Amino acid sequence: MSLRRPTLADVAARAGVSVSTASLAFSGAGPIADETRARIRNAAEELAYSGPNPLGRSLRSGRSGIVGVVLGDQLRRGFRDPVAIQVLDGLVRTVSDLGLGVLLIPSGMDDDQEETMSPLLESAAMDVAILLWGAIDSDPTLHALRRRGVPVVCVEGPEIEGVPLISIDDRRGTAELVEYLVSLGHKRFAVVTLPYACGPHPHPDVLPTLEELEIVPTRHRYLGVLDAGVTPIAVVEAAASTVEEGQAAGRSLLQRAERPTAIVAQSDLLGAGVVLAARELGLRVPEDVSVVGFDGIELPWLAPDVLSTISQPLEEKGVAVGHAVQEILDGVQPSSLMLPVTIRQGTTTGPPPA
Repeated sequence: MSLRRPTLADVAARAGVSVSTASLAFSGAGPIADETRARIRNAAEELAYSGPNPLGRSLRSGRSGIVGVVLGDQLRRGFRDPVAIQVLDGLVRTVSDLGLGVLLIPSGMDDDQEETMSPLLESAAMDVAILLWGAIDSDPTLHALRRRGVPVVCVEGPEIEGVPLISIDDRRGTAELVEYLVSLGHKRFAVVTLPYACGPHPHPDVLPTLEELEIVPTRHRYLGVLDAGVTPIAVVEAAASTVEEGQAAGRSLLQRAERPTAIVAQSDLLGAGVVLAARELGLRVPEDVSVVGFDGIELPWLAPDVLSTISQPLEEKGVAVGHAVQEILDGVQPSSLMLPVTIRQGTTTGPPPA
């Protein structure tokens, strides 16, 4: 019994048509009579022919059918972050409908805090690359992709000429949430930030300069605090958006001689860590300290507390990135898009202690 994989030529011979006609029946690229198309499909079923060889189709079209997604962090941390997961969910659902696959590419820091760049950026086949979360114009990742002529879509990055940007209005959202805390009477604020830049994190409890804040979400959310007329009494830079980093930052801030009455965390995972640190220290939230986050993810394990936060449209962001990919493949330059955010009141905010 032959184990040879049936070919398009076998289907064409069984259906009594030319190979080119059989190819058009599978691609849908040309006019074929319904009867002829049905005959070709029946022949394919009889021969257990699953379709044209993907490699051959890729060579003919000049496309790989792959969208590269540069995570900007190690995969094991990226997949612990519900923000990344929800954005990827919206993206994957959208590009899957276009017949495209996704290649996840880690990039960022290794365990020794050294900058790394995956060799996949130089070698992997991809039609479009997506940078999560953003880039700067001097980013070696962006340069590598540009050298190869791979179109790029940025998420939460700076404006770079020729690169569509999908972003959120996080600066304004942060300002509105901090303004609410000010209206409650808070004056002593501390901030737990996302990383300032790719590289080591040598800035514990030191107010940053704006030049140090290279990563755009970090800068925008910090500027939102300043826009609300607040100068923090302390800032702690987290190495990553994790609960553990939030706990460490929370312990540091809440054991200060001049304890803040409100802590603004730049992600919900960091904010949840601050709440856990307050519990460890015997402090009540929000009676002794108010805590806010950013993202709007669900944290049922934090009960009975419900984190006050800024909610961003995570899946919609991924869908918007997918639509930008489609436009690029259709030969259209996508426009940049800024999505709105909203305040979500929880139980972790209240007036400052008397």
